[in-house]
Amino acid sequence: MKKIFDFLAWPVAFGLMAALAFLLFSPSVRPLLNAQSAGASYGQNARHSYAEAVSRAAPAVVNIFTQRKVPKQRHPLIDDPLFRHFFNNANVPQQERLQSSLGSGVIMNPDGYVLTNHHVINGADQIVVLLNDGREAQARVIGTDPDTDLAVLKINLDNLHAIALGDPSAARVGDVVLAIGNPFGVGQTVTQGIISAVGRYGLGINTFENYLQTDAAINPGNSGGALVDADGNLIGINTAILDKTGFSVGISFAVPIDMALRTLKDIAEHGHVVRGWIGVEAQAVSPQLARNLGVSADIGVIVTGVYKDSPAHQVGIRAGDIITHLNGIALGDGRKGVQFIEQSRPGDSITLRIQRGLQVAEVQLTMAAQPSN
Repeated sequence: MKKIFDFLAWPVAFGLMAALAFLLFSPSVRPLLNAQSAGASYGQNARHSYAEAVSRAAPAVVNIFTQRKVPKQRHPLIDDPLFRHFFNNANVPQQERLQSSLGSGVIMNPDGYVLTNHHVINGADQIVVLLNDGREAQARVIGTDPDTDLAVLKINLDNLHAIALGDPSAARVGDVVLAIGNPFGVGQTVTQGIISAVGRYGLGINTFENYLQTDAAINPGNSGGALVDADGNLIGINTAILDKTGFSVGISFAVPIDMALRTLKDIAEHGHVVRGWIGVEAQAVSPQLARNLGVSADIGVIVTGVYKDSPAHQVGIRAGDIITHLNGIALGDGRKGVQFIEQSRPGDSITLRIQRGLQVAEVQLTMAAQPSN
């Protein structure tokens, strides 16, 4: 075998050299060596670049830095009578320290209204907003909505770049999205992913949930930042990740911008969110509960509690009742009901179909204003 390879070596080597010379010096072939491969493009003309979308959206995304005063941890023996005399300053007031945190936000209009997450600024004594162009300003809180984890800030600066709005209801699973924010405080960062799911509900993150789910990397510091479509239009406010380590593993959630805009409008006009309330606590009917009750798992929601003197209490709704329909629409797993309540107003009249054991009845009630607590 060795001899055969020795014999073949020279013809093969000669053939390779000849082919290389042909490629290098043949006029008809040389241009192909310098040309970009078909279908590939770079820079401004890049077919698969999202640089234009980023340039449209990024100037409207801000970094948010907060500080709050928190008590310093006292020595565990400082209040013990047996050891108190060892501490010369045992009678001094509780000392405080500054705790810093960071997040992101989105400039919604040229007047300086900024959307972010409630948890980003909750309890903050000082809020500083840093713009993409390097300017910074103190921000004041106009209002918050813990039920959707949203907050509205106001900054007083001129020539603000407001973000363009998209339509989250048109988002489809598989659509490309970009997350823009300030992860870990490293500065404005853009990550790319797709819409993994729409209408995520029942995660236990907030009271009202209708999330866009994405695999775009979202990490601590991204909260309150922008989720934009491939054209740079805002479709969501990045809010949460689902991971026990606290770091992104491709399951992230954003509040759809149509929900966020309702919060922004109410807070700008009233200082708080105006939302209807019927006065019940309810949960989806789990498969196990459905088997125990002998009903379908997607029949609706089961009432687990009724607030005294609430609209539901006044029309006789009780714990254990199953609400199957709202204004003639089947509730299914309850997501539709949550969406309806989130968009409702005090004074709205609604009709509920209630199943209690083998009995079915319809009741009409007028929604009250959601209590502040």
